Order: sequence, then C-alpha cells, then structure tokens
Amino acid sequence: MSVPDDPSLRQLAEQLGARLLASRDRLVTAESCTGGWIAKAVTDIAGSSEWFDCGMAAYSYEAKQALLGVQPHTLEIHGAVSRETVIEMVSGALVNSGASIAVAVTGIAGPGGGSADKPVGTVWIGWKRRGGYARAEVFHFQGDRDAVRRQTVEAALHGLEAIAR
Repeated sequence: MSVPDDPSLRQLAEQLGARLLASRDRLVTAESCTGGWIAKAVTDIAGSSEWFDCGMAAYSYEAKQALLGVQPHTLEIHGAVSRETVIEMVSGALVNSGASIAVAVTGIAGPGGGSADKPVGTVWIGWKRRGGYARAEVFHFQGDRDAVRRQTVEAALHGLEAIAR
C-alpha cells in the first residue's frame, strides 16, 4: 500500500463530504492513533459544517472511557488496540453525538509501543451507521509514524465512503 499525500487525502475527504451532504448524514470521528487527523482532513473542506458533527481524540484509557463509553473490562482484557475496543469507541461516538455515521481508529503508529502480538502499524478501524451494526477491520500498515497515520486516515475515509452510500 502506498502512503497517501495531502492532495489525495483532500480528494477523499471532498468525495466523502459530497456523499454525506447528499444523503443528509453527519459524521463523528473517534480517534486515538491519528490524534484528530481524520477530523482535520474533513474540516479542511469548505462547507464541512453541513455534514461534520464533531471529533474526539481519545488517547488514554481514561479518555476512551469518559468520552466514548469504552468499558474498563474491555481495555483490561483486550487492550486499547483491539476489535472490541474500536467497536465500543465507534458506538460511543454515535451515542455521544448528533451524528448518523461514525468512524473510530485505535492503533500503534510507532516508532515504539509494538509487541509480537501487536506490532507497530497494527490499526483497528471501526465504522457504524446509527441504528446499524458496527464493522471493524484490522490493518497492518508499513512505514514510519507519519506513514502509518496517513494510511489510517485513508482507510478510514474509504470505509466511510462505503457506508455512506
């Protein structure tokens, strides 16, 4: 997978915005490893206030619990970088916003923090439409911290476009 540049991320965000505007959907983001980059990508688009509700950057366990309703038991048993956690994050983002579509990301961007089970570049992304079931997918991105984060933003936007149809 190639690392997306700023213009390609902008193009994806513009396409997503047009789709959300047409369907009258509003987006919420819940971000850990990207630190708000998905929200930045979409709010770089003029007029995004018509389809972007809010974004939450939740790095710590405490923030994931307080802002997104992630259960302490989930974090203790599965860790922050897990299918279970990203599903609770994406669901909590919808509960705590006025949005109709959500994306959540949690992962290990590096350069440190990886393990044999969860190496650097491991990222879980979750998507959900209000009233629907969450979908989660694990990615194993390559490259440095910036590359992992850029690839995460790209994958998150692609997934959003797929559920915004």
